[in-house]
Amino acid sequence: MSELIMHFVTPPIPYFIDSGKHIFLPGERHVSRYSINVFDIIIVTKGKLFIGENNKEWIIHKDEAIILRPDAYHYGTTICEEETEITWIHFQTFGAWDEMKSINDCLENQMALFEKHKQKAYLHHCELSSIFIPKKLKLSSKSMNDLTEFYSLDNDPRSLRNWRKQTAFQTFMQNINHDSAIATNSTAIHLAEKIELFIRQNYTSKITNPVLKAQFNYHPNYLAKCMLKVYGLTPIDYLLQYRIEQAKKLLLQTDWSIARIADEVGFGNPAYFSSVFTNKQGTSPAGFRKKEFRKPEII
Repeated sequence: MSELIMHFVTPPIPYFIDSGKHIFLPGERHVSRYSINVFDIIIVTKGKLFIGENNKEWIIHKDEAIILRPDAYHYGTTICEEETEITWIHFQTFGAWDEMKSINDCLENQMALFEKHKQKAYLHHCELSSIFIPKKLKLSSKSMNDLTEFYSLDNDPRSLRNWRKQTAFQTFMQNINHDSAIATNSTAIHLAEKIELFIRQNYTSKITNPVLKAQFNYHPNYLAKCMLKVYGLTPIDYLLQYRIEQAKKLLLQTDWSIARIADEVGFGNPAYFSSVFTNKQGTSPAGFRKKEFRKPEII
């Protein structure tokens, strides 16, 4: 895996903007560009490309790709030694993203990036997740086939082409994200994901450390260590956060009483629910509902 990892937060999922192909003849090099304002995936389908970004340099071989930042200086580091064919895809994302030195750095920074994303993307009441993709990566045969199907859509009429290319691009990104996750082969990551899914599916029920131990056959301390590494929270803290997020939705979407909402999301005790909610949100459930539904001032 590359020494650099691109970390995107969703929703929204990174979206397709434009694409194309280019052939570099021997003696030609990639052009120099400053801050093109879009991410640029360059995939080499023949030969090899010598490219740099700011003060870093790479050699991209056949069936390899690199993701270039929208805010950096890109340039050919040297001329192509042989005929080199590339495919490029421009995409963008709305909200927070980062480039880190390792997957561990990404995980340590994940909660801070989530908070940044909520502010930048105005997503205060939805569940966030991460996409981790190596900056430089080897594409699987499946991803290369995805790319072939992506370009076959150029033959579709314009009224359909952009819709279908958007879907095809997201499939391509999903698969390279999946491939990179397999490459990490981290037991901690896979176990944390199983715990997270179990909590989301059972958050209205009583979930305790003994329940988690029986479910996953690991000591609660190890389960907490895995969740802290991947989500920055212990399983119980994640459970409380998830319940609060579901409660916020019900406060906004229904006129149910605080007691009913507390029961619906698994707290049961309204006083305990109000205490946890206030501690996490800085305001009571009633205060949160009142703030969100306040009438605008008439000028």
